[in-house]
Amino acid sequence: MAYMGSVSYRHIRCFLEVARLSSVGQAAATLAISQPAVSKTLRELEDRLGQRLFERSGRRLRLNAAGRLFQSHAGQSLAELERGIRAVAHPGTAGRTIAVGVLPTVATEVMPRAALEFRRSAPGTTLRITTGPNWLLLSQLREARLDLVVGRLAAPDQMQGLVFEQLYSENVAAVARPGHPLAGGASGRLSDFPLVLPPPGAIIRPLVEQYFLSLGFDIPKPWVETVSLALGRALLRGSDAIWFISRGVVADELAGDRLVALDLPQLPAAGPVGITLRAGIAPRHDIAELMRALRASA
Repeated sequence: MAYMGSVSYRHIRCFLEVARLSSVGQAAATLAISQPAVSKTLRELEDRLGQRLFERSGRRLRLNAAGRLFQSHAGQSLAELERGIRAVAHPGTAGRTIAVGVLPTVATEVMPRAALEFRRSAPGTTLRITTGPNWLLLSQLREARLDLVVGRLAAPDQMQGLVFEQLYSENVAAVARPGHPLAGGASGRLSDFPLVLPPPGAIIRPLVEQYFLSLGFDIPKPWVETVSLALGRALLRGSDAIWFISRGVVADELAGDRLVALDLPQLPAAGPVGITLRAGIAPRHDIAELMRALRASA
């Protein structure tokens, strides 16, 4: 039987990097060790736990149920250890901070409004806000590197150890520059224009691909893959590209007529957006205040 002393910091650090990146090669580069060393460390950890922690999907490694459970406990333990080191090394400098992960669709409107409201109720608390894809933010939440995530509801197998509170629902939009050949209901073929799509791994990417299939097209090959507002806006202004993106990312641009939403049939719903927390942990007072501000903002 495995025992706690048989699992070292080296095992945990290596496991968490592979879990975060879903790749032995990328984890090896981050840890500055060889790929065989990472693979050997993972095998040792799984042998000592008596459980497989990953499933292989092509070249990617995906956490299984046991892996997600271990990620939650190992990540929180390592995060607490790092907080303890900082507290001892720099006594008196640690103020109250809330680490928040937000999707780009949330970062444009909902989070700024909530941050302004929160500042009035908790002026001494710092919000450390990170943006990124939903899967990465949830991984960091399980590891306690984030206190909460404002993003999409993940698939059921990805919600182990997490709880979700819906704030609102959102749709996918197809946007372009003003004066685009398809603007204003003009007829034309999507295949005639370059496409900007969310990257693989984004929750709405399969929805967009299914949309093209429903119209009788092949799965499209994008010109650019991004969810960055600054990049997407610049690409559209300088071309006839069409960007399929969550409407919340471009809401201000649409309201200011800097971009236009194309009137395409039966665009898919992107789904629920809300607050995700670790299950079984009552949020402390300042986090509860931030959640209240997020509800009001949404």
